Amino acid sequence: MKAFVLRSYGSPDVLELTDIDKPVPGDTEVLVRVRATSVNPYDWHHMRGEPRVARLMGGLGQRRPKFAVLGTDVAGEVEAVGRDVTRFRPGDEVFALVHQGGFAEYACVRESELAPKPKNLSFEQTAAIPMAGNTALIALHDQGRLQPGQKVLVNGASGGVGTFAVQLARAAGAEVTGVCSTRNVDLVRSIGAHEVVDYTARDFTRGERRYDLLLDVAGSRSLTACRRVLTRKGTFVVIGGAGGRWVQPAGHAFSALAMGVFASQRVVLADAVNCPKNRENLMMLTEFCEDGRVTPVIDRRYPFEEIPAAVRYLEEGHAPGKVVITV
Repeated sequence: MKAFVLRSYGSPDVLELTDIDKPVPGDTEVLVRVRATSVNPYDWHHMRGEPRVARLMGGLGQRRPKFAVLGTDVAGEVEAVGRDVTRFRPGDEVFALVHQGGFAEYACVRESELAPKPKNLSFEQTAAIPMAGNTALIALHDQGRLQPGQKVLVNGASGGVGTFAVQLARAAGAEVTGVCSTRNVDLVRSIGAHEVVDYTARDFTRGERRYDLLLDVAGSRSLTACRRVLTRKGTFVVIGGAGGRWVQPAGHAFSALAMGVFASQRVVLADAVNCPKNRENLMMLTEFCEDGRVTPVIDRRYPFEEIPAAVRYLEEGHAPGKVVITV
């Protein structure tokens, strides 16, 4: 099968399209013919081996990549199943959030991680969901403990996670404020934000409004600054931030969590990669998509052969919504 293989750290040019053996599913695994995948910051962090501090912590391989085939989002059709698999059979349309392996024509996925594809979405739309949708859902509900009627601010509302967060918060009955750049104001308003703050014209941390929940996707402001607009018992959820060679965005997260110990507000981290409820969350996201409350926002679509170009584009940091790949 064809796959993009990562043999050393570097720019998107190190992703090599080559033939490798098709994986064989284990007893509790499902072999999926990948029809679409998408690109996440998680992928290019692993591609570049950055931030370097993650190598020391074990999240990345110290000298060489930990994963040969990147790609955490998978949408496709069941090709074969292991002998102990009971929920799926060949031909079923499915999707999953995997640790890596999506940048290939086939991927083996544990049955416990796999969910039926939303009936009303294409494979490309479905591939936009797993990492970004899961992260937004965890941030709002698991970590943010969102309640109807609360005021929510999403800093970085136009990106992959942000566009899901705005829609999910609105669906939960929250009053949503989205922060984005000038060119994305109309997009964020169109997906359900009650108010949109253009960060090039106004500093949201200097406003009069107070929020019960602040999702920090962009990582552009410090916890100290953001606390000014949180209620006394509000919650600050760390999600992402600008990348860096040595420490960032990990440094931003660590700093906020450390300072949160001394704050009256809760400071928590949204981590979709290590969440034990990912399949359950995918099922919940499917319900939101099938009843029309959530629609994946897709910026660009690339063919499989142009995955390096897709990664390069996402790495620039200006994609509104998701960048998806047709396999």
